[in-house]
Amino acid sequence: MDLGLTDRVYVLTGASRGLGFATAECLVADGARVVVSARTPERVAEAVDRLGGAARAVGITADLADPATPQRLVAAAREHFGRLDGALVSVGGPPPGTAAQVDDTQWRQAFETVFLGSVRTARTVAAALTGGGAIGLVLSTSARSPVPGLGISNGLRPGLAGVAKDMADEYGPRGVRVLGLLPGRIMTDRNRELFAATGDAAAARVEAEAGIPLRRIGDPVEFGRVAAFLLSPAAGYVTGVTVPVDGGALRGL
Repeated sequence: MDLGLTDRVYVLTGASRGLGFATAECLVADGARVVVSARTPERVAEAVDRLGGAARAVGITADLADPATPQRLVAAAREHFGRLDGALVSVGGPPPGTAAQVDDTQWRQAFETVFLGSVRTARTVAAALTGGGAIGLVLSTSARSPVPGLGISNGLRPGLAGVAKDMADEYGPRGVRVLGLLPGRIMTDRNRELFAATGDAAAARVEAEAGIPLRRIGDPVEFGRVAAFLLSPAAGYVTGVTVPVDGGALRGL
């Protein structure tokens, strides 16, 4: 199936590795061009090289907590590729700990990046999509069901799901789609860290897999393919929804 991605241009945050990078790979493989951002210059440069260099990808070192970041990303897309068709807004997971354990400073830092940074980026990109397009927010299954030990995520991700729905209503008449993606257990650096933090990573993985109907941890590219489809014109009638990519782990219908 032709996804209609040839020569379309997307901004992806948190995309030097993990789910953001996997999505960038899938977009580029189908003919799109991308602007990828992350906080570490070396990782950004490596990601651009792996994506095929300047003909296919441009890298920006940036932090979503910086109010100037979204406009920098939009400007880079227009300057280097002459257009913008959407974005995938991915942010690194906040620190672990229950909602009662984490302190005010951790809550504020996570809010500035995970929540406000995502909202600001989606709002800025939407304003630039004068010809329609798509914005995907990478959330978590915690948007529907709290994950033990991830109190900040449990608090902020459901709010972002609501924001995505609200924006989908507002921007829909302009042909701009907004949706959320809910990754479950996918083998990213974040999940490796969470497994390791238990003191027995192998046992933690076995336990996690036992609760997934497919009985395995997902691969980032499996998320990337879904995200690339949802951002593409082929998913042009999909908006205002949250889409789990979790091997069936969520129990809600």
